[in-house]
This record gives sequence, structure tokens and C-alpha cells, in this order.
Amino acid sequence: MEHRHLGRSGLKISEITYGNWLTHGAQIDQDAASACVHAALDAGITTFDTADVYAWGKAESALGVALKGQRREGLEIFTKVYWPTGHGQNDRGLSRKHIMESCHASLKRLGTEYVDLYQAHRFDYETPLDEVLQAFDDLIRQGKVLYAGVSEWKASQIQEAVTMQRELGYDRFVSSQPEYSMLWRVIEAEVVPTSKELGLSQIVWSPMGQGVLTGKYLPGQQHPSGSRATTSDGADMMNDYLSDDILTRVQGLKPIADEAGLTMAQLAIAWVLQNDNVAAALVGASRPEQVKDNAGASGVRLEPAVLDRIDKVLGDVVERDPAKTESPNPRA
Repeated sequence: MEHRHLGRSGLKISEITYGNWLTHGAQIDQDAASACVHAALDAGITTFDTADVYAWGKAESALGVALKGQRREGLEIFTKVYWPTGHGQNDRGLSRKHIMESCHASLKRLGTEYVDLYQAHRFDYETPLDEVLQAFDDLIRQGKVLYAGVSEWKASQIQEAVTMQRELGYDRFVSSQPEYSMLWRVIEAEVVPTSKELGLSQIVWSPMGQGVLTGKYLPGQQHPSGSRATTSDGADMMNDYLSDDILTRVQGLKPIADEAGLTMAQLAIAWVLQNDNVAAALVGASRPEQVKDNAGASGVRLEPAVLDRIDKVLGDVVERDPAKTESPNPRA
């Protein structure tokens, strides 16, 4: 497993990072979650990403149980704050109150005294930005957070925040966590150039396009039983990726993967890692063998000719519109 620096910081993270957005506390039980986490550790994955809102806190708790007994210094644990975690008016957003309370609750669920990266899960239009940044900086000063980052922020929002952090003498953001895949490339136009200039790198989620880039969804055929696309939530999130045009083109990637000696999942993950502003690709799993397969993408280098072939196969189904800087997937 190869590791990369997170932004301009000295922190190194595994370039394949284990995430538990839709799995822990929801799709799989604790035994299955622990088996997947242990498979990740066996594969050399040291970085684990979650959020307070995933399965209403159960995902953090499941990850905490799965990692119990591991050497804390050898792990990088990430979580996030913004989405509602209760029914009160202050149980959401990026007010100082919610950030502080949510961080303390996350630490308790995760069973740790600190998180390596704390991320603003979305931009909060209702809270003054200086209040948000001071709360994050205070958590860093208290030792409860080592680094701070954002998720699904626009380039202009990242620019404004880092400029303010510089002016106020706060620790600066080191990462951005957006959706990114062969099919969804909107960050390339503005977020990536801005991040490079300011010293942030990307921790990208859904590198397999919600599973579509694994090739398991076939045009004109019923979706595999038990797959994400067969659930009501999954179908809504994946709708844009399930057209016959996209699924047909994705099948055209199989010969490319075969020639490279990769599974289609590995090809998709390796593709996002070719971007030098990407520090890690987030992968989720419901079975240990999926983790092992995904980890096989670490260290893969795709030749320019291969990247060109991928572009030709996918053609105009790729989403590049910079106006779509925030993923439509809720709470990801």
C-alpha cells in the first residue's frame, strides 16, 4: 500500500482509504463491518473515513468497535460535521455550538481522544465563516483535531476560507473531499487548480461511480439482486449513471482493464489516483474480498495511451460542468 501527503501537511495517508458511508450501521452488521476493517488493515490501509451523520452515528460507533485494540498512532481516522444529528435547531450546520458538540460526540463514538482530520461536510451559508474557522482552529489547539478539511465545497468557498485562515493566523485546511470518477470530473475545472494553489489535496469519494464502473450493471438487463441500484435510496442517487448509453460505454472499458491486468474496479480507482492532486480514493465494502480487490489498485500507473482510450470509450457521457461543483448525492 502506497501513502501520499495530505495537502501541504506532513501527514501521510494510505492512497486507498476505507470509508463507511452506506455500509456500517446500515447495510451490514458489526461482525461484517469488523471483518471489512480488518481486511483493510491486512491490505495496508491505515486511513479510515466516516461522518457523524452516517447511519445517525452508528457508522462511527461501528468503526470505533472495529478499530479497538489497534495501535492508534498507526491509524489516520477522519470524520465530518454539518448534517443534522438530532431534531433541535442547533443539531446541524457549522455553528460553533454544533461543531464543538458534534466533535465531542464523534470522539466518544469512535473511542479515540482525537481525530486526524475533521471535515466541514458542506458549506454553511447561515453561519459566519470566521465563526466556523475559529471553532475548527480551537479544536486543533485543544488537541482534539490534528488537521482540518472540507467536503463538497466550491473553489470560491475554499479560496475565501483559506484566505481568512491566513489573515487570522489559523491552521489552514489541508484537504477537500469531493465526488470524482471517470464519469464525474467536475472538480477538474476549478476545485483542483484552486486546491493546488492553496495547498489542499483531494480525498475523493465514489471513484467507482456508485459501483457502475465495476461493470456489474448491464444495459437492458435487470440490476443484480441486492445491489445498491435495487434499493430506493440507491436508485435515486445512481439514476444519472444507469442509462443504457452510460452502461454500454462502461462495458467498453472491460478490454482496457483486462489488458492492464486489472479488474474494472481497480481500473476505476487507479484512474482517479493518476491525478496528482488526489491524495486518496475512498472505497467502501460490504465484504472483505471487495476490500482486497480495491486495495490492488494501489501503486498502479496508467500510461497516457490507456487514459486516452478511456476518454474515447466514455466520450460525451462524462460530466464536466464546473457549475455542478456539489454532488447531488445527499450526505455523502
